[in-house]
Amino acid sequence: MTKQNLALVSGANGHLGNNLVRLLISKGIPVRATVRNIKHKIPFTGLDCEVMEADITDKASFVKALQGVETFYAVGAAFKLWAKDPQKEIYEVNINGTRNIIEAAAEAGVKRIVYVSSIAALDYSKLPAREDYGYNPDRRDMYYNSKNDGEKLAFELAKKHNIELVAVLPAAMIGSEAFAPLSVSYGILKLILNKEIPVDTNITLNWIDVKDVAEGCYLAAVKGRNGERYILANEQCISITETTKIAQKMYPERGIEIPKAVPEFMLLVLAGIMELGSKLSGKAPLLTRKDIAMFSGLQQNFDISKARNALGFNPKKPEQAVKEALEYLVNHEYLLKK
Repeated sequence: MTKQNLALVSGANGHLGNNLVRLLISKGIPVRATVRNIKHKIPFTGLDCEVMEADITDKASFVKALQGVETFYAVGAAFKLWAKDPQKEIYEVNINGTRNIIEAAAEAGVKRIVYVSSIAALDYSKLPAREDYGYNPDRRDMYYNSKNDGEKLAFELAKKHNIELVAVLPAAMIGSEAFAPLSVSYGILKLILNKEIPVDTNITLNWIDVKDVAEGCYLAAVKGRNGERYILANEQCISITETTKIAQKMYPERGIEIPKAVPEFMLLVLAGIMELGSKLSGKAPLLTRKDIAMFSGLQQNFDISKARNALGFNPKKPEQAVKEALEYLVNHEYLLKK
């Protein structure tokens, strides 16, 4: 029997997905959660939701999972900025995954999709960036490319199959419930607490509490207009160095030092060495030359008036989000282990 107003959250063991599942349950909405591996049940301990196995690379698995679903929160995607083969492991997974899930939703009769895109899909040439400035013209990063092209494809396919689709574009999500391994964004706070950021890269991040993004996803489902995109971020970004100063002040006993400023050529040399090490180890480098070229000095500031006015989105300040996220990690010390 079909449940009334059943919602499906994909990538439900991930940082946003799991917090969104918890939010929907708290609102009395019946939830079906999908994960790539059904053995990953720890994030659902004590939660009243159905858990199913589905993978964005397998369309049939989503046709099955989306049966009886009214609202589909498409959260699951490959979220990584480095891979041995970024075209295959990041870009193709996300593009083909987008095609699979929207076609599966059409076959299953889903009425509405909240598609989780990213601030990576925004044009930063004029600040503060806005939804109507279009897509990011910088094509140097495969993850960024996958979010830009994936969002465009999602709108195109939703229109073709007559499904309502709203896109949300979150910034760097931190805070609240998390499970190892930490997301890329949350992982930066882990590096800070573990004293693993030795130099000032002049990179900024737009920190946003994951619970605020989860609320924004829900508001987009309820109030968002079909075919529209909404930025879920804060107005102002904070540099990694400023973030480190917050951690240093909160936890003086940890001996956290402020990263030292070095010339850009030294950053590039350091990043090159790290990349070489990654080719040998297969593990993501702490820093790449592309990171320096794309993000050093980039101000990730946004005009969020559209989400505020249309959805009622009202995120906590980035400094507060950082403080609460640092506190969560320190209180869950096992997440800081190597």
